[in-house]
Amino acid sequence: MSQVPATNSGGQVQTVQPKIMVIPYTKEGEDIRTVLEADINKRIAITKIKEAFDSRGFTTVDFTAKLKAAKDNNVFTSDNQTDIKSQIIQMSGADIYVQAEIDIVRSQYDASTISVTLILSAYEASTGNSLSNKVGKSPQFQTNDIGKLASKAVESIAEDFLNVMQAKFTDIVNNGKSIIINLSLNPDSKYTFASEFGPDGLPLSDNLELWMGENAYKNNYHIQGNGDLWMIFDDVRIPLKDQVTGNNYNPNKFALELFKFLKGLGLQSGKDIKGNTIYITIK
Repeated sequence: MSQVPATNSGGQVQTVQPKIMVIPYTKEGEDIRTVLEADINKRIAITKIKEAFDSRGFTTVDFTAKLKAAKDNNVFTSDNQTDIKSQIIQMSGADIYVQAEIDIVRSQYDASTISVTLILSAYEASTGNSLSNKVGKSPQFQTNDIGKLASKAVESIAEDFLNVMQAKFTDIVNNGKSIIINLSLNPDSKYTFASEFGPDGLPLSDNLELWMGENAYKNNYHIQGNGDLWMIFDDVRIPLKDQVTGNNYNPNKFALELFKFLKGLGLQSGKDIKGNTIYITIK
């Protein structure tokens, strides 16, 4: 059994700045494709957040441009908001997306006196794992200049927010991103995880642990537990980038390698991926 080349780090340690895309937060019933068109203040705030990241040397992806490209190319195949957001993030090539919730607060004593509150939440693009969260508030002013207030709100938290995000991202670069692998057997399967497979006649659970130790990034994995009909790895590290091609590496690629390993043992399986969790059902 040998390690899949795509997950073999060669022991390298490095610091890499992520590519970031700022996207608007959407409430239930709102469409991420139109939420900025309907609110100029949100457009201004998103731009100010992007500018704050740009000014600190981070590479950013323009959400509006990517959204327009997706519409022009008829990328969206459904109106499911989760699918739409995932498609925009995937085609952006961003390593991290930052969700920005913007609230314009008017003084209860004077409607012309306002402040801006921003809630920024950073997530690793392929797994959705949380990286950084901060709330920023501007002072109250008698003004209609939302851009100025949004700038003050983001400047109040940008340094801390980006420092935490960069530290978490550097850890991912060097130690891999965390996914969960949930394996189970079909109710009508003739096998259990104690069934023996392979040239050494090892139980299926041991075969899987050996494979995971060989193929997890830097051999970093943890088993939550297993029984006759189930096995859960609650922390398996996969690389941020394919170690051969340099392209983004995602849970689906790791699931495919696991699928091929099980097939090599003579087992048919199905896979489903939700966020950072891979579900494998062995038939």
